[in-house]
Amino acid sequence: MFSKILIANRGEIACRVIQTAHRMGIRCVAVYSEADRNARHVAMADEAFLLGPAPSSESYLRADKILEIAKQSGAQAVHPGYGFLSENAQFAQACADNGIEFIGPPTGAIEAMGSKSAAKEIMSHASVPLVPGYHGDDQTPAVLKEESVKCGFPQLLKAVAGGGGKGMRVVNSIDEFDEALTSACRESKKAFGNSDMLIERYLTQPRHVEIQVFCDKQGNGVYLAERDCSVQRRHQKVIEEAPAPNLADETRIAMGEAAVRAAQAIDYVGAGTVEFLYDVDGSFYFMEMNTRLQVEHPVTELITGQDLVEWQLRIASGEPLPQQQDEVRVHGHALEARIYAEDPDNEFLPATGTLHYLRTPEESQHVRVDTGVVEGDEVSVFYDPMIAKLIVWDDDRDRAIARMEKALEEYRISGLKTNLRFLRNLAGSAPFKALDLDTGFIEKHEKLLFPASNLDTQYCLVMAACFFSEKTKQQATNPDDPFSPFGHQNSWRVNSEYARPLKLIHNEAEYDLSIVEQNGQYQIQVGDASYQVSAQLNDDKLDVIINGHRLSVHLFNDGDDLTLFHEGEQFICEQHRESFSSDDSAGDNSLTAPMNGAVVAVLVEAGQEVKQGETVVIMEAMKMEHSLKAPHDGTVAEVYFAEGDLVEDGAELISLNAAED
Repeated sequence: MFSKILIANRGEIACRVIQTAHRMGIRCVAVYSEADRNARHVAMADEAFLLGPAPSSESYLRADKILEIAKQSGAQAVHPGYGFLSENAQFAQACADNGIEFIGPPTGAIEAMGSKSAAKEIMSHASVPLVPGYHGDDQTPAVLKEESVKCGFPQLLKAVAGGGGKGMRVVNSIDEFDEALTSACRESKKAFGNSDMLIERYLTQPRHVEIQVFCDKQGNGVYLAERDCSVQRRHQKVIEEAPAPNLADETRIAMGEAAVRAAQAIDYVGAGTVEFLYDVDGSFYFMEMNTRLQVEHPVTELITGQDLVEWQLRIASGEPLPQQQDEVRVHGHALEARIYAEDPDNEFLPATGTLHYLRTPEESQHVRVDTGVVEGDEVSVFYDPMIAKLIVWDDDRDRAIARMEKALEEYRISGLKTNLRFLRNLAGSAPFKALDLDTGFIEKHEKLLFPASNLDTQYCLVMAACFFSEKTKQQATNPDDPFSPFGHQNSWRVNSEYARPLKLIHNEAEYDLSIVEQNGQYQIQVGDASYQVSAQLNDDKLDVIINGHRLSVHLFNDGDDLTLFHEGEQFICEQHRESFSSDDSAGDNSLTAPMNGAVVAVLVEAGQEVKQGETVVIMEAMKMEHSLKAPHDGTVAEVYFAEGDLVEDGAELISLNAAED
């Protein structure tokens, strides 16, 4: 077994590998970019080395520098995690050439599966079912378009070297093909250095079911159950679960055996995942094989009781498989929710910012949190915006879902937008519980998953008033005389009662409140409604009784801003103070950046006429492209940014003069 390994990654997966390695007595070397100097994985490792600037191309993708550090530190092996260099055959070969074990499959296996078109050819010879489509070498646009027509619609354009939803586009008709191909090729070239595409028929109601496989250096292979990853947005997984629900036993076995055949066809070693599309008629088709550990591997760990990172380390060091197929046992049900910095209400655009306040549910045998961040960390534009993975387990699916709902309600974040409320709506939705699963789940149930807030605005305003009052009281109270009138918020005066005014702003609306404190209780007026309230503030928890209704909420206060967490939702308000500023917001005749990111392409110039809905700027954030379209017909008055420029959320990109009627 290795005595020291290097983890060629960052964030959650680096922390995950370090945890298992340390439990096994293995020392860990971390690498980090300038943006990650104070990152959690750096603090957890036994030693750490600076790679370079924040962009991954200058840090985590620098294979030469990572190998140099591995040799300098005396690391015997490199764990690549997922993403970055994890499926880079040249890096795996370079490790071998330098006498360093790559904790993953051989170079040939990575190459075989790295090209989705070549992989499909291999799978056809291994008797693994394939989806109809085109995966040929001729990549000229004319040939691709001709094959697109043959394949039929809807269809999926997919980057040959892709993954994680990048370089992928759904094409519904031939009219959409040219723009989709150009965009997918550009995105794939930037992400993977390869713009080649394959085309496959897009099944309209498929489930995404994948098999976890392991092979050792002795040629043995096993599958460790399956996972259902059907719930996705932008072809990226949102909630995964294991085992896949409502799957016939014979199908599980057929899929598992096909997955092992796929792995052994390429002399695989280590952890791999064979992904299938499972159709409504019970048929399944090979989609791709990921030659690495998957993001969602914890659900498999929880139902099998196995540590998959430990399996990786043991197999890479030459040990045989820890279990044979007849020894694999599955118990209970597990779900994983990916917690992202993103705005579900704005097409899931990635968000950036600082984790000013971070509270996670208590971990136990039923609840697990895999994360690479701590309170105070920044989610930047340079890397994937995943904050954490929340994993739950219980005896059956219904109980596991109940655990997930409760854990999501207890997960509290302030400082940036997240998908926490969306995840809770999804996990608690009737269709999800009723197994109405396919890859179009989110689009199909959009109205159900994006409901209006259930929070009572007036109750929340009353609780906010109690918080500000209790906080000020705690700061002002004389500890030597708790009965002093100067410790109360009623502007105490002789023979007089004072109603203290408070103005709160919520969703740009102003609310005037008045507060009277008497005998330790508050009389709070909000508009025409009056509330009798008692309150007690302990750290970030506020216990209140409002007109006889007792409840507890958690809060985060940052100056005049207050975030109230209740029943899995957030209520954000601001204590108003008079201030004066100029209005520098852009008018209706402009196009602004919807998030922090980089300008990939500007498709118009000053003086050019555009039509409403026409793509005028393409931005990139978190390695994903976003097309920005003209809000109305008009003429471009001015272009403020060029390709390659970094822009902030809300920055004016283009000004438009409206078309004359």
